Amino acid sequence: MKKTVITIARSYGSGGRTLGKLLAQRLGINFYDREILRMASDESGINEALFAQADERLKRSPLFSIIKREPYHGSIIRPESADFVSDDNLFNYQAKVIRELAAEESCIIIGRCADYILKGQPDVTRLYFYAPMEDCIVRVKDQVGLSEKEAVKRIEKTDKYRADYYKFYTGRDWNDTRNYDVCLNTVSMDYAKLIEVVEKILEIRQIL
Repeated sequence: MKKTVITIARSYGSGGRTLGKLLAQRLGINFYDREILRMASDESGINEALFAQADERLKRSPLFSIIKREPYHGSIIRPESADFVSDDNLFNYQAKVIRELAAEESCIIIGRCADYILKGQPDVTRLYFYAPMEDCIVRVKDQVGLSEKEAVKRIEKTDKYRADYYKFYTGRDWNDTRNYDVCLNTVSMDYAKLIEVVEKILEIRQIL
């Protein structure tokens, strides 16, 4: 198989993360999620805890979803700058790690606007996994042990944060299908079949 980089965006409760890990095992390639925070910390010298804290600050900020800003453009702020440990620069280092991983190896990268960061690269396939709300509720209830009301609240809160985070750093709408090469409903078939579909898509894209 030629070098293949897959980015995965997913609605909460769709099973997208599980699918990503299974797909990585099937293809024999690395799967990257929160490991990117550690790698960005190693790259920058900034304490890893600050990367996690930045995510939490964005979640809590009442202005997060309405702030207008320029989308991420790839620049790293130098250590001597007062903004070196700003939230924007923490994102910049995560993006730098994502670009380096995509240049060096076949892998799967989940979330963190990876589809946008790697846009236009020919060996990147951008996937979006989703499922109807009623199916997400069942999965979240079963996996996390929540009531239906609690599951709905968590799904709505998580998906809103993902959409706001994506908009904040890319200027685009997270659930706009035009951002992705393939969008798959995870209840349209079982996981094994979904992985087969993705494998076939990868084969076709490598031929073209």
